[in-house]
Amino acid sequence: MIKKLILISIIPCVLILTGYFGYKKMYPQKERLGINVSFPEGIKTDSIIVDKSQRRMTLMNRRKEIKSYSISLGKNPSGHKIQEGDKKTPEGTYVIDKKNPNSKYHFSLRISYPNENDKSYAERIGVSPGGDIMVHGLPNNMNFIEDYYLNSDWTDGCIAVSNKEIEEIWTAVDEGTPITILP
Repeated sequence: MIKKLILISIIPCVLILTGYFGYKKMYPQKERLGINVSFPEGIKTDSIIVDKSQRRMTLMNRRKEIKSYSISLGKNPSGHKIQEGDKKTPEGTYVIDKKNPNSKYHFSLRISYPNENDKSYAERIGVSPGGDIMVHGLPNNMNFIEDYYLNSDWTDGCIAVSNKEIEEIWTAVDEGTPITILP
């Protein structure tokens, strides 16, 4: 009887772990592949490039890469954000227009979406363009498996990195820094 109980309790654990590691093997491009170089002291970012297809965000200074990070995007990552609730991450050139140390995620840098073109297009088709698109860390009050967030597209259209990474990015990026988001 005891052997059956032990077996019954072990089988779900084995299945969960098998599924987790199978997921990791199926989606290696979403592993956290950040460069293991600490951020150069005193260097500020003068532009940010996000490559949605590669799930990479690169901080630049004088057209040279300073550091690159793996990112998570909106749950519906393909294509440009058109309307509120479409779960897409916008594409185009914007600026970091606000830094918020008290957001519901671990730090956030607000992106100036929607711009005038986004607003005009949304108005023409009769929808709200949405807003509050951020580069941010993970949700506060974490009651979850961090790997889920770091290895999947889970936001409502924002760009997410780990908490450690957003802290580093926070110190290197000022308001007014341009951010280009590529498909």
